[in-house]
Amino acid sequence: MDNLLVIGIILVMMIVLLIAGLYIHSVLLASGIIGLILLEGFGILPGLLGNEPFNRVASYTLTTIPLFVLMAQFILQSGLVQDIFYMVHKVSKGKNSLLGVLTLIIGGMLGAVSGSGTATSASLGQVAIPELRKHGYSAPLAGAIAASGGSLSGIIPPSIILILYGVATETPVGSLFVGAFIPGILTMAIFILVMLVYFRLERKKRTQAEEPAIKEAPVTEKLSAIRLLIVSVIAILIVLVIFGGIYSGVFTPTEAGAVGAFVGLLAALVLGKVNFQFFKTSVVETIKLTGMVMIIMIGAQIFGRFVSLSLLPRRLIELIEPIMDTPVLVLIAISVVLFIMFMFIEGAAVILMSIPVILPIIQELQVDILWFGVFVAVICTIGLITPPVGLSVYAVAGVSGISSGSIFRISMVFAVVAMVIVCGLMIAFPGLATWLPNSM
Repeated sequence: MDNLLVIGIILVMMIVLLIAGLYIHSVLLASGIIGLILLEGFGILPGLLGNEPFNRVASYTLTTIPLFVLMAQFILQSGLVQDIFYMVHKVSKGKNSLLGVLTLIIGGMLGAVSGSGTATSASLGQVAIPELRKHGYSAPLAGAIAASGGSLSGIIPPSIILILYGVATETPVGSLFVGAFIPGILTMAIFILVMLVYFRLERKKRTQAEEPAIKEAPVTEKLSAIRLLIVSVIAILIVLVIFGGIYSGVFTPTEAGAVGAFVGLLAALVLGKVNFQFFKTSVVETIKLTGMVMIIMIGAQIFGRFVSLSLLPRRLIELIEPIMDTPVLVLIAISVVLFIMFMFIEGAAVILMSIPVILPIIQELQVDILWFGVFVAVICTIGLITPPVGLSVYAVAGVSGISSGSIFRISMVFAVVAMVIVCGLMIAFPGLATWLPNSM
C-alpha cells in the first residue's frame, strides 16, 4: 500500500480514537501496529513485540522518574506544603500577594517532580485555592494561579518531560535540567508578575457593594518555632540536593532523585507523619504514574517504528523545503503544532509521539538539540493552560467547582505573555538554554 495513503489512514484513525476517549498509550500502540501491518505485513510483528518493548523501558535513565515521583509523594504526604503556606502567611504579615507567589513556586516544584501538570494542578486546587480565597483572591484568579503553577511541571527541572525528551533524543538529562533552569525561572517570574498585576487590579475594583465580605480564615493550628525551622531547613535542603548536586556534578539525575526521596522520607519522619497509610499512598501513587509513563513509552516506541518506516519525516522535510533556509519560520510552525497537541494531550505522550517525526527536521536545520528540548518544555507549560482543552485548567475546575471558562479568561493571559516573552527571548538569545550546560 502507498506510504502516503497509509499515513493518512493512521492519522485519521488516531484522531477518531482520541475523540472516542481511548487512552493515549492504546491509541499509539494500535496506530503503530496497524500502520506497520499495512506497510510491511504481519511478518514484522513477532520481532517488534518480542524483546523491544522491554528493552525500551528497561533503561537506567528512566529510573529517575519513580525516584522523583516518590520524593514528591513523601513531601506531599508529610504536610510540608501546608506548613510552608502557614509560615509564609505569618511572615508576610497580611501581604496576601505573597501567597499567590508561593502557590506558583510550590506548583512549579511539585509539578516538576510529580510528572503530571494536571495532577499537580488538581492538588493545588484542593490545597491552595481555599487559602487564596480566604485572603482576598477571586475564585477565577485563584483557579488560574493553581492551574499555572501546575503547568510549570513542563519546564521546571527535574521535569519528567525533560527526562523523556532526553531518553528519546539521547540528550544528557543532567544537561537538560541545567539548561531549563533559566527559562524555567523566567517563565515562573512572568507568571508571578501577571498574577501580581491581576491581584492589584482586583483589589482596586473590589468594594463592599460589588463583592461580599470575605470570610475570616478559621483559626489555624499554631506551629511551633522548631517545626517552622525544620520545615525551612528541609525545603532548602531538597532544592540544594537536586539543583546543586546535579550542576556541581556530585550527583547524576538518578542519584539526585534517590537522595531527594530519602530527604523527603526523613522530613516526614521528623514531622511525625510516617505510618502505614503514608507508605501505602506514596508507593501506590508512584507505581500508578511510573506505570503510565512506561506503557506510553512502549506504545510510542512502536508508533515511532511506524513513523520511520513510513518515511514521514522525509516527506515533511520535502514539504517544508521552501522555508528550510529560514529556521525561525520552521521553528514557529513546529511550535504551533506542538502547542495544539499540548492543549489536548498529556505532555509525556506528546513528547514521545512527536519526537520521532520532528527530530530529523531539527537535525536538518542544525538546531541545538538541547536548546530545542528546553523550548519544547516551555511550549508544554503554556499549552496546559490554554483553551479550548487546557488540561491543567480542567483539573482545577473539577476539584474546586470554579467554572473553567472564568479560569481560562485569566490563564490565557498568563499563557500569551509567557509565550511572547519567554519563547521570543529563547529564539533571540539561545544562550538562555545553552549557557549553563556549557559551563558545567
